[in-house]
Amino acid sequence: MSLAQAAIDATQAIPSTPLGLVTSSTGATKAVLGILVLLSLISWFIIFAKWLELRRVSGITQDFAHRFGGAHTVDQAAEIARRTRGPHAEIMERAIRFIEETTPALAGTPDRAARLSGSQVEALRLVLDSETTSERDRLSRWVPWLATIGSVSPLIGLLGTVLGVIDAFIGIAQKGSGNIGAVAPGVAEALIATAAALSVAIPAVFAYNIFASRLNKIEGELESFGSELIALMVREGRI
Repeated sequence: MSLAQAAIDATQAIPSTPLGLVTSSTGATKAVLGILVLLSLISWFIIFAKWLELRRVSGITQDFAHRFGGAHTVDQAAEIARRTRGPHAEIMERAIRFIEETTPALAGTPDRAARLSGSQVEALRLVLDSETTSERDRLSRWVPWLATIGSVSPLIGLLGTVLGVIDAFIGIAQKGSGNIGAVAPGVAEALIATAAALSVAIPAVFAYNIFASRLNKIEGELESFGSELIALMVREGRI
């Protein structure tokens, strides 16, 4: 076989478009690509859903922080939380319930109401921290899936790469020749699987890091709110 004829055979053996590579690939490679497509759809659904949710929560927290600055009593802060809703409202509701269910340990005086003791204040702090953690866990639901998809997709792509290389060697063995026409199809399949895996993993990891940063910021704001709430109770004379 002449070099010109080998070049023609190689051109005919290798599809000229990525879609052609997919349609002409082996069943195992198509299965790998199908899994990657499914993971990509799940990843983008979580990204858009969480982006909308965290955007809404960020707007609520900013509005509440602006309104809370003008509150002078716990009752006023509770009313603001009820109007704005969101994570702050859940924390405020839990704090009010704790206060209502706890009998002040320090007796009051004619000019001052009964107050919570130091141990009761510490218990309130633990309750607020627990509620803050619960709110973060609720907001971070499904976000770990992005990290899982980001870490698993390259491994699945590597599986497709290995299958493509295996197919390339099988082609060499069947044709009894190591020319480019026997090797190129399997290598091309390996590369398309790797590219597909990276296209799934990169957005997932990128979005996970952004969402983790936003969740940390929201958690810090909720912890600050708990401290400000206790400070407000001190000013009001409840502690």
